[in-house]
Amino acid sequence: MNEKIATLKKWIDESDNIVFFGGAGVSTESGIPDFRSVDGLYNQKYDYPPETILSHTFFMRKTDEFYRFYQDKLMIDNVLPNKAHLKLAELEREGKLKAVITQNIDGLHQAAGSKEVMELHGSIQRNYCMKCGKFFDFKYMKESNGVPHCDECSGVIKPDVVLYEEGLDEVTIEKSVNYIRNADVLIIGGTSLAVYPAAGLIDYYRGNKLVLINLSSTPKDGMADLCIEGKIGEVLSQI
Repeated sequence: MNEKIATLKKWIDESDNIVFFGGAGVSTESGIPDFRSVDGLYNQKYDYPPETILSHTFFMRKTDEFYRFYQDKLMIDNVLPNKAHLKLAELEREGKLKAVITQNIDGLHQAAGSKEVMELHGSIQRNYCMKCGKFFDFKYMKESNGVPHCDECSGVIKPDVVLYEEGLDEVTIEKSVNYIRNADVLIIGGTSLAVYPAAGLIDYYRGNKLVLINLSSTPKDGMADLCIEGKIGEVLSQI
């Protein structure tokens, strides 16, 4: 492990074009549950499976049931950035890290100070009225009872989160592909690389310093130039 950490540190020291790609495992160290872990949301009991609830069709047809789940399980507050978020923000300030590409919707990278964050699946911090387009923040949504409505036109407010059946934002995808394609070092952490199309983005990497940091193996381990088994925050804090 020490040798692998030393190699990672050397690559980071020598590079000013690093890109980080992360998933749920980056936020679990802040106390946010992983959807697919043993204790994650996908293994809890609800009237409908989470995959069904978090779909566009369900949101449109059973908005009240959607928000009962969403406000209870996804609108998590009182959480702080962890060592991983803070280290990535530090690397960006030092001019080494060009971008964070994340599958998470919690906004913790920005809270840690990261500026260039590609949010593939959107963010719970942004919400818009489906009727007039007015913006609403997290606080407004958290304080709403039941289905949140616009305070101007009474339209239903929808989180700026990519639901099942919805496509990813094309501009975000294009920027992410460009960052990955041009990266010297690509660090992937805290993701099972099982969710597509997001997981497919790493196939655009052209370099020879692909780093995978995860608690368990992934389908892409064979592609990696360096695999480190462990918690992303604990690993990065040693750099």
